[in-house]
Amino acid sequence: KEDLDRIESIKKEYPEVKATTLQVLWVAQDRFGHVDADVQRLVAATLELPEAHVHGVASFYTQYYKQKMGKHVLDVCTCLSCQLCGGYDILNHLEKKLGIKAGETTKDGMFSLQQVECLGACGYAPMLQVTNGEFVNHLTEEKVDQLLEKLRNGEDPEHEMMEMPLRKQKENP
Repeated sequence: KEDLDRIESIKKEYPEVKATTLQVLWVAQDRFGHVDADVQRLVAATLELPEAHVHGVASFYTQYYKQKMGKHVLDVCTCLSCQLCGGYDILNHLEKKLGIKAGETTKDGMFSLQQVECLGACGYAPMLQVTNGEFVNHLTEEKVDQLLEKLRNGEDPEHEMMEMPLRKQKENP
């Protein structure tokens, strides 16, 4: 009921229902933890939109998880700017530290690791995004190790972080 109320509130803010897709996908991801094909169908039915439209939006953005993810999702940018500044080194370091490859989740469900394209923070390379919340930038292996330790201990990371505009929009529709 609460989610449906949120969706109705969102729908009132836009001139047409199609424009609500991004925001409603955030509501769905908050509820289910991901937006797999079943959740996408539910969103399409709720908004009375074609499934293809909802799938197109959900599949375009890496911030929408298409499968169950770990408690902390680490999206490592390997686009050109990050690549030139060591993005693949950071990704390889995380794979070794976590014992998983990009696209996998640790056995304890604590971390999921993803290799992603540009997150729009090229001037802060190399960088990663933590669970659709903040960007951790100017990464080094030491910073990565500190980040993992803080996340494992349930602490907020205190690195050079900046808010992600999409997430801020989601929280304040």
